[in-house]
Amino acid sequence: MGDNHKSMKFLLTIVMCSSVANTCMPPHSFNKLYPTSYECMIDGYQKSLDKTVEIGKAEINKHGIYLKFDCRGVIPEEEAT
Repeated sequence: MGDNHKSMKFLLTIVMCSSVANTCMPPHSFNKLYPTSYECMIDGYQKSLDKTVEIGKAEINKHGIYLKFDCRGVIPEEEAT
């Protein structure tokens, strides 16, 4: 695992859901690969906060909107071969 662990990057995916409609939109993955899980998580929280503010208090409360995100470890294609 030594060499693969060093080359592992992290992909941020955010999902927006509605507790009122009991449904989620399709996941949105960003093109950026993060060098560490920590950096991915920090950006995930920031992007979720930015989106929450963009949607606004009224719509968030009306539709029960919430955001969730995941930082998945991936090996970039150029390093996987």
